[in-house]
Amino acid sequence: MKPTLTRFRKGYEQLTLPLGGLFVRAGITPDMLTLLSLFLGGGAAFAISRRAFLLGVVLILLMTAADVLDGATARAGGTSSPAGMLFDHVVDRYAEFFILLGIMLSGASTPGWAMFALFGMVMASYVRARAEASGKVASCDVGFAGRPEKIIALSIGLLLQPFFPQLRLLQWAVIAVGVFSHITALQRLLYARRVILGDQPRFRKRQEVA
Repeated sequence: MKPTLTRFRKGYEQLTLPLGGLFVRAGITPDMLTLLSLFLGGGAAFAISRRAFLLGVVLILLMTAADVLDGATARAGGTSSPAGMLFDHVVDRYAEFFILLGIMLSGASTPGWAMFALFGMVMASYVRARAEASGKVASCDVGFAGRPEKIIALSIGLLLQPFFPQLRLLQWAVIAVGVFSHITALQRLLYARRVILGDQPRFRKRQEVA
C-alpha cells in the first residue's frame, strides 16, 4: 500500500515541470531551492516556538513548495542525480526536526510526544533508505503515511490550536504523526523483508528482464 498522496506524484510532477523550466532559465539550481526549503523550515520552527502558529503554517506551505520545485527544476534541467536526492532527503529530515522542535518549544506538545513523533519519522525514512540501499528492493515507498501526509496532519493541528487551545489539538496531531510514522516504518520493514526473501515474484521477474 502506497501513501495516499504518493499516488498523485506523477500528476503534480507533470504540473510543476514548466515551473522547473522557468527556474532553470533564471539560473536557479535545485540545490538553491533545497536550501531555501531548509531555511523556511527553520523560520517555521521559530514562528511556531513563539506560538505564531498561523505564520508557521504559511512558512511550512512555502517550505513544501520549495521542496517540490527543487525536484521539478532538477528534472527540467536534466540535473537529477543520486547526490542531489541524498541532499534533498537529508534536508527534509532536518526540516522535520526543526518543526517538531518548534512545536515542543511552544509548549503545545510535551517533549515526550515530540520525541515519539520525531523518532517515528526518522525510522520510517531510515527503513526505506536501508531497504533501497540493499540493492534488492527497487522502491520501498510504501506504508500508511508518507512525509506529505505527516506535514498535513501537523499543519491541521497548527491551524486549529489557536482556536481550541484547551483541546491541545496540536499535541494530538503530533501523537497521530508519531503513530502513523511507526506504523509506516513497520510496514516498510515487513515489505522489504518479503522482497529480500524472494516472496515478490514480480520483482524477481523485473530483475531478470533487466
